[in-house]
Amino acid sequence: MADAMWTDVVATLRDNGVPFEAGLTNEEVEVAEERYRFQFPPDLRAFLQAGLPSARDFPDWRKCDDALLSGWLDLPRRGILFDVVHNNFWLDEWGLRPPSAEDAQRVANEKVVTAPRLIPIFKHRMMPSEPCLAGNPVFSVHQTDIIYYGVDLRDYLIHEFLVREDVGIWPIPEDVRQVPFWDLRLFMKVRWSRGPCVFDNGEGVLP
Repeated sequence: MADAMWTDVVATLRDNGVPFEAGLTNEEVEVAEERYRFQFPPDLRAFLQAGLPSARDFPDWRKCDDALLSGWLDLPRRGILFDVVHNNFWLDEWGLRPPSAEDAQRVANEKVVTAPRLIPIFKHRMMPSEPCLAGNPVFSVHQTDIIYYGVDLRDYLIHEFLVREDVGIWPIPEDVRQVPFWDLRLFMKVRWSRGPCVFDNGEGVLP
């Protein structure tokens, strides 16, 4: 049986124009997790089992289009590597930056692939797969321009789909859960210290 709170969330979103199919079964969840090598945090799993969003910009974990979903899951890695090469992005925590772009890309890639995976929720809004607990924050991810878009999944859904556009930006509390590797304050500090950035137009995407 679907979680009552998430059933109510799905009903409210549906009433506000978000289309849904029947929620994922336990078997469908397990198939997606095995295929893409992560676990849905409990709140994201409960949401998807209460109802599977069926609009274009939501991932379809039922059909599991490998090319689409694998590429979507890989966007954070590719965006970071693009900025390492094209925007001189580098975190001090990664150690001394290698002199060659190729070596810098290799080191950055090693860091990213061991980080908690970011699971797409809607467009480029993503949630860390770890820790596998309810209450992980939701990020908006565009290369290394990564910001908080919700303290947790419920907070994100409210602000993305239910809050009026004229409300403005809401404050992110200081006690938002910190996730290994994804220290957004460090990302923002380094990114915006570099001046104007080059944005990936899809033609120069790195492997």
